[in-house]
Amino acid sequence: MTTASRTLDGAAPGTRAVLALGSNLGESRGTLASAVADLTGGDRVRLTAVSPVVRTRAVGGPEQPDYLNQVIEVATDLGPYELLAHCQAVEQKHLRTRTVRWGPRTLDIDIIIFGAWTSTDPRLTVPHPRAAERAFVLKPWSLMDPAATLGGVSVAELAANAADLPGLALFQEG
Repeated sequence: MTTASRTLDGAAPGTRAVLALGSNLGESRGTLASAVADLTGGDRVRLTAVSPVVRTRAVGGPEQPDYLNQVIEVATDLGPYELLAHCQAVEQKHLRTRTVRWGPRTLDIDIIIFGAWTSTDPRLTVPHPRAAERAFVLKPWSLMDPAATLGGVSVAELAANAADLPGLALFQEG
């Protein structure tokens, strides 16, 4: 493979990535829709699938409003750290602050998987270290892609067994 066919991070063009989005401050439904457009508005990150929006109770952290969560699949020519920087720029555009761990937020974007690439780097751990336990990631992902797997296990099966499933519901407008 030539140098021109690799990203700065060394990933192959068109790498499949799954991103989880969440919001519980402000107009969360509009924030999620805008964030998906912001993430995929260029030619280096293309939307390939999108889940329905689910409403979930907050997990961990202080008392806070329910979240709206969504999962998207993209094909990207960015490397994993470039994609992380892109996600963080979109979070910043939506006024994300990082003052309280697991606290309320206007927008949170996590990279769940990035092709077959894995990392234990504290800055970017992939697959996401808690994805297999989080219904707010697993349920929308399983609705988007019923055949999806994480670590060789069915995402739908993981979703059915996730501890934080109570309180999860498909978001309904109005």
